[in-house]
Amino acid sequence: TNILFICGGAFAGIEKIIAQRQKGSSIGFGADVRSADDRNTGEILREIEPEDLLKFGLIPEFIGRLPIVATLEDLSVDALMDILTKPKNALVRQYHRLFEMEGVNLTFAEDALRLVSHKAILRRTGARGLRSIMESILLDTMFDLPGLRGVEQIVINSEVVEGRARPLYIYSEKRDAKESTAS
Repeated sequence: TNILFICGGAFAGIEKIIAQRQKGSSIGFGADVRSADDRNTGEILREIEPEDLLKFGLIPEFIGRLPIVATLEDLSVDALMDILTKPKNALVRQYHRLFEMEGVNLTFAEDALRLVSHKAILRRTGARGLRSIMESILLDTMFDLPGLRGVEQIVINSEVVEGRARPLYIYSEKRDAKESTAS
């Protein structure tokens, strides 16, 4: 109750403003000497001040209406894996359903999902980037899928995610029986 409004956003680049403000003298016995790369974005954002929002470009009248500023931590690999698999409309479930429409079971190895999550962290895209990574992995397979006959299951492992191998196609035994009677 009594909440006027909540605002949120990515505020891309504000961490540079905060880091610049925090740059101080790093000499002496008690100095904390660390490069900017040693700290993650969530750790830097915890130090945000209203002056940083002003330098970022927000107007003072707006900043004055934000009595509490809270930041979020960066998503971990485990959190991104949960996003890929746990929600009702999770990406893995969406692709699984899409392949089911073609009569094929799509399976992801856990190491493959972990690598997809790690790629999203390296790209600094977080959960928003998961779909584009999954799409790039599965695009060729989805294109070839209608023409594949007898494929029962497609397995995606870490080599596929890294681009070193193609997905593993597992054919049904019905295909082998039909081919042997035809010859």
